[in-house]
Amino acid sequence: MSERHGAGHGLSEHELSEIRMLIEERTGIHFDQSRERFFSTRVREHLHDRGFTRGNELLRAIRKTNVEYETLLERLLTQETSFFRYPAVFDAFEKRVLPELHAIKFWKNPRTLRVWSAGCSTGEEPYSIAITILDSLSFADAWNVEILATDLGRQALKKAEHATYAGRSIASVNEQQLAAHFTAVNGGFQVKPRLRRLVTFAQMNLASPVYVGRMDLIFCMNVLIYFTEERRRALVQKFYESLEPGGYLFLGHSESISKMPVKFQAIVLGDCILYRKPTVEEVQKPELVAEGRA
Repeated sequence: MSERHGAGHGLSEHELSEIRMLIEERTGIHFDQSRERFFSTRVREHLHDRGFTRGNELLRAIRKTNVEYETLLERLLTQETSFFRYPAVFDAFEKRVLPELHAIKFWKNPRTLRVWSAGCSTGEEPYSIAITILDSLSFADAWNVEILATDLGRQALKKAEHATYAGRSIASVNEQQLAAHFTAVNGGFQVKPRLRRLVTFAQMNLASPVYVGRMDLIFCMNVLIYFTEERRRALVQKFYESLEPGGYLFLGHSESISKMPVKFQAIVLGDCILYRKPTVEEVQKPELVAEGRA
């Protein structure tokens, strides 16, 4: 894309670069060359929609007000998502992980299950997690289930809290699930209060996450790809520290942590790789962590 082409749209390559650097500085999110076209297209759309004629006006606005900056960020980050988007992941969650956690924790008091959906977007992922827990965990009502759902986008979180979905977003929700967990409303289906009570939404920048307490499960699907290698390492280390021993990390298909120094146990289940934090006994006796594949 030439400088002249950019200037014709009121946005030069230099201004695009300035915006990219500003976002990376504040959030740790890095738009690399593979997303160059996506990035410039979205920024141009934003420039046009907000009525700016030149890139320096947009730059001035996003430096000056949080609202303008967050609106642009939201346009760049909010992806189309849907319920049960990665069937292999939810299959492994239901058939392998939940029974294992049930066996370990059922006799504990309080009987708590804590899950973090990191990069939850408009809420489909955390609600899918909640549905899976309620439908497949034995005596689900006897558990204290807490799902923390965090995202950088304020508008995405607002939509998640409103919890009304339609079209492709709920295409993978079956009739039983729809009847049990949703109410038909104007404009689609709204998640029922029983399910909504399990999920707490909060705005969070994963580049500088706050303390979230210990988690049994962390879902961070297709979020690491937005960060530099250095930030990815720091975030995966943070996830490792946040997980209870024996806890699980779920990542997106294209994300691997095999070259990172953290000592997760990788378990392959069909099309899904789960990353499990070894227990203290397993760390002391490494031969116990020989599974590697399931």
